Amino acid sequence: MGKTTAQKIFEAHVVDRPFEDVQVLKLDRVFCHEITTPIAINDLIARGRDKVFDASKLKVVIDHVSPAKDSNTALQGKILRDWARRHNIKDFFDIGANGVCHAIFPEKGFVRPGFTVIMGDSHTCTHGAFGAFAAGVGTTDLEVGILKGVCAFRTPKTLRVIITGRLQPGVFAKDVILALIAKIGVNGATDKVIEFHGPVIDGFSMESRMTLCNMAVEAGGTSGICMPDMRTVDYLWPFISGEFSSKEAALAEYSRWEADPGALYDGTVELEVSQLEPVMTIGYKPDQIKTVREMKGTPVDQVYIGSCTNGRYEDLKEAAAIVKGKRINPSLRAVLAPATSAVFQKALDEGLIKTFLDAGFCVTNPTCGACLGMSNGVLAEGEVCASTSNRNFNGRMGKGGMVHLVSPATAAATAIAGHIENSPLFQG
Repeated sequence: MGKTTAQKIFEAHVVDRPFEDVQVLKLDRVFCHEITTPIAINDLIARGRDKVFDASKLKVVIDHVSPAKDSNTALQGKILRDWARRHNIKDFFDIGANGVCHAIFPEKGFVRPGFTVIMGDSHTCTHGAFGAFAAGVGTTDLEVGILKGVCAFRTPKTLRVIITGRLQPGVFAKDVILALIAKIGVNGATDKVIEFHGPVIDGFSMESRMTLCNMAVEAGGTSGICMPDMRTVDYLWPFISGEFSSKEAALAEYSRWEADPGALYDGTVELEVSQLEPVMTIGYKPDQIKTVREMKGTPVDQVYIGSCTNGRYEDLKEAAAIVKGKRINPSLRAVLAPATSAVFQKALDEGLIKTFLDAGFCVTNPTCGACLGMSNGVLAEGEVCASTSNRNFNGRMGKGGMVHLVSPATAAATAIAGHIENSPLFQG
């Protein structure tokens, strides 16, 4: 019988099976940020176990409130900063050299096909875009991961998702994943790995695949996984060129993680996207969507472009092309947060930051702050935001606020129009 990608990764990493349906896996990476990790650090200290299993496999960033907004968030940063120094963790990205965790860690080449990755963050599933198994975990699992380099998971079930058709101009990965979540529901992939297949996925950039996998958790998924291919190799080549004689050799190695043709799945979902229009969320759950056309004219108070879902260079370039030479509507405010310092620098070098500033955007440093209602773009009660982020729960970006999840193109067009609007790229 053939195997899924998750099954192959589990079999290659299993070190113990304490129960029939539980496997303890060796970890290739443990990612950390200043919101969830300090809790684990303090508990390890209290237990007299202030140790790390392998400093070279720990990757650490301050990103959620960057820079700190008050004494409490400053303390969280200090705990993480001191811990990284104490254990000689080289890959620590502090204020000024940081970025949103799920953008900066792939950008630095820390994720490879076949890897196992954990982090105390639900959107760790983003890294499955590289053909890895990556999952968000709770504090106890994070502590064990830091201390011992292992984590226990239930034997994975996999939902196969096949995306077919040809996307219309102006329709993007964000629209595809929102349409999929609407199709299967917020519990449609609970305790499963979503394995993405099909010609649409094959044609996606790595940035678009990360957008797709980022929101697997919004359908209940443990992880999202794309098959490694030459696009994966091209993205990683600056980091792996010394390990392989050629890109073809790298692809041959990474291809072993591809799912087998005869793999057994817990279910298969097909989504044909040729007629898909730009979509957006309308309520407080990510499976509640309507087309942007249906919602055209809906007023908003803020537009936000950023986050681990859509704050990469590809997203900024897409939005900048729409706002170039225009001004945002005076009825709203618009915030741009490039996902990493490198994204910010590239956007600056290529004139995109000037484009946004000329259009009236507030451009901030890389941070997760607005996405979870902590800083740099929090909503007041009753306010509405068109956001390129990933979560629209009640109060997510501020108590009493409403969040409409959209693509960067829709967000940019909305900022110019002053209300929900399709981008000029969509001609349907």
